[in-house]
Amino acid sequence: MRVLIADDSVVSRHLLEATLRKWGYEVIGASDGAAAWDILQREDAPALAILDWMMPSMTGLEVCRLVRQMNRERYTYILLLTSRSQKEDLIEGMEAGADDYVVKPFDQHELKVRLRAGTRIIELQSELLAAREALREQATRDALTRLWNRSSILDILQRELARATREKRPLGVVLVDLDHFKAVNDTHGHFAGDAVLSEAGRRMQSDMREYDSLGRYGGEEFLVLLPGCDERSTCSSAERMRAHLANQPMVLSDTTVRMTASFGGTSFKPGVSSTAEQLIRRADEALYKAKDLGRNRVEYLDSGEDVDATAAKPAMARTTA
Repeated sequence: MRVLIADDSVVSRHLLEATLRKWGYEVIGASDGAAAWDILQREDAPALAILDWMMPSMTGLEVCRLVRQMNRERYTYILLLTSRSQKEDLIEGMEAGADDYVVKPFDQHELKVRLRAGTRIIELQSELLAAREALREQATRDALTRLWNRSSILDILQRELARATREKRPLGVVLVDLDHFKAVNDTHGHFAGDAVLSEAGRRMQSDMREYDSLGRYGGEEFLVLLPGCDERSTCSSAERMRAHLANQPMVLSDTTVRMTASFGGTSFKPGVSSTAEQLIRRADEALYKAKDLGRNRVEYLDSGEDVDATAAKPAMARTTA
């Protein structure tokens, strides 16, 4: 646990630093309030801080108030070090945002106990944040591939489409379907099929930019979103992913599998009104075209023309592998 010690007294600060290092803490020192505030604003700021009440340039109380005003998610536990022992002074310190206090000259046993309480609170908050992040991961990620799940990738499509409309930029939308995937399950078993899905997702993601998005749309289908990509760049990105899947066999536990995929793409054009549903339907039509023309290929259909709601079959109801 890292601890900031801010005290303008060199003797007092060094004594505190030596004591805390002996207890196993990593110590960062500051000689005044301004230096302490500068450290506590950083992304890697210590989670524990011991601030002397009276310091040049900025008091410990003022630093406390500034830290609490940041309203940072990761909590900073603050101990005030003070020679004041009047009840009114201590109340003022707590109201400024301090969690606890130690009266000078400090008693080592008392300081150790108070630091231990702060450490427990910081550790508990870290556990809560980790648990919340795990729940968020479960709610937004596909359990098998760890890609965005269907609802999340559709939410991202809505946001990217709104941004593309606002910024007058194109947006590539690609539906991907693994060819003859049922044969993998029938021949090698469902565990092999799961491995193929995960590896296919990993390969496609490795060929994408940081700000592109990839989600599992359903079964063996994936949805790819390519901000800023027009017809040419959408097809180029899809072809790169197709080749990566087709040219390298997938090594499973007891065999290798050659897997190809069909890609259907379209793109939002600035100035042409398109909904997310229309873009997916158009990409789905392009995907059917790729299947009909022999699979393992990229087909593109312009999104400019209106798409009949009955023109494309629902992706989840597709029977052709």
